[in-house]
Amino acid sequence: MQRQQKFFLLSTLTLLLAGAAAGLAQATEAKEEQADEVAGNIVHYQPEQVHLAFGDNLQDIMVTWSTRGSPNASVVNFARNYATDKLTTVNGTWQRFVDGGKKKRTQYIHNVELKGLQPDTRYEYTCGSPLGWSPVFHFKTPPAGEQWSPSLAIYGDMGNENAQSMGRLQQDTERGMYDAIIHVGDFAYDMDTKNAAVGDAFMRQIESVAAYVPYMVCPGNHEEKYNFSNYRARFNMPGDTDSLWYSFNLGPVHFVSFSTEVYYFLSYGVKLLTKQFEWLERDLAEANLPENRAKRPWIITFGHRPMYCSDDKEYDCNAQLETYIRQGLPMLKWFGLEDLFYKHGVDVEFFAHEHFYTRLWPIYNFKVYNGSAEAPYTNPKAPIQIITGSAGCNEEREPFSYDLPVWNAFHSNDYGYTRLKAHNGTHLHFEQVSDDQDGAIVDSFWVIKDKHGAYPPQQ
Repeated sequence: MQRQQKFFLLSTLTLLLAGAAAGLAQATEAKEEQADEVAGNIVHYQPEQVHLAFGDNLQDIMVTWSTRGSPNASVVNFARNYATDKLTTVNGTWQRFVDGGKKKRTQYIHNVELKGLQPDTRYEYTCGSPLGWSPVFHFKTPPAGEQWSPSLAIYGDMGNENAQSMGRLQQDTERGMYDAIIHVGDFAYDMDTKNAAVGDAFMRQIESVAAYVPYMVCPGNHEEKYNFSNYRARFNMPGDTDSLWYSFNLGPVHFVSFSTEVYYFLSYGVKLLTKQFEWLERDLAEANLPENRAKRPWIITFGHRPMYCSDDKEYDCNAQLETYIRQGLPMLKWFGLEDLFYKHGVDVEFFAHEHFYTRLWPIYNFKVYNGSAEAPYTNPKAPIQIITGSAGCNEEREPFSYDLPVWNAFHSNDYGYTRLKAHNGTHLHFEQVSDDQDGAIVDSFWVIKDKHGAYPPQQ
């Protein structure tokens, strides 16, 4: 009897505690919703989420920011010295963005393009309207031409929570280490969460780097909600494709951004997939023309999901399954990118999605094509692929397979990011920064090519 009474009392206590916890959670959620409603009723014209991107050429810079209310104006004031020089004023455009969540939260996203800037010049700027201005930020335009050595930070899969690399990237940016930053998909985790409040928090978070350096992006699977609406509204990359695919030149490098997600979310239409593939064919063919390779020898691509994986993620990395990106749509084998990139002599391909860092040997159709046994990255006979998805997010790290494939040259699941310096038309240098090891360089290698262009046909 005593045992039954104890069991009854314990069960009752458990139910009471569970009910109290549920009530507390409901009360907290109600308070958050009430705070959101109050904030939504405040007219707020102050610019936030300021970020930069390259325009259609390197002497054009796009400035983008958000406001809660509509000031009915989008203005950037800039000068070499904001405090003493006469300010140049440029007006732009704005659009009303309504998130697809149940609250239909609204903001106004502003875009101003600064055109015809002087090369290799530092500018200071503010953005906003007469109803509210941002702090004074600054940026430096790239040098003219191709004969200079750009430096970039490259990574994917960084969220609000557990954004391990953020502090170090802020310090790097403050030290002027980068000419651009490339974020290879998956932002915030996720930008649509909590009626896009998480997206706003993320964009405010990256302002400390993206307001000073062009922040170039591509979409990942975590941007899919509401047909990638948060991604397409918040970022303004070159071209007219809602930032889904585009290219830009930086020193001796032609960079190509593309969407891997058009292969996986076919419910939004196959047309996006076919349009991107046709565009890639044209862009790569032009970049690979002898006269263009003479000016900009390197072609580097970036897209979110990788062609090859070193883990056993069943849905798109299982060793027994072909990735759609590499081989094309299942069964039909249409629109595969490995043959296309090989044909046009792509030198390096960046991916993310897997929450680790992997450097591959030069690879084509699962076979390694090193330059030589002694110098595998000197005149390699196939593209080099790098997976850099370890910047930090709430999904944390991913383990590697027990049996690593032969094409896996180096791997680390430390949190961190990749640095690239394009020294000239023949030498690229790469470093992998470990945030776990206080900024230590855990991988470093050179890619050296005397000649660029299509690779030889393989048996």
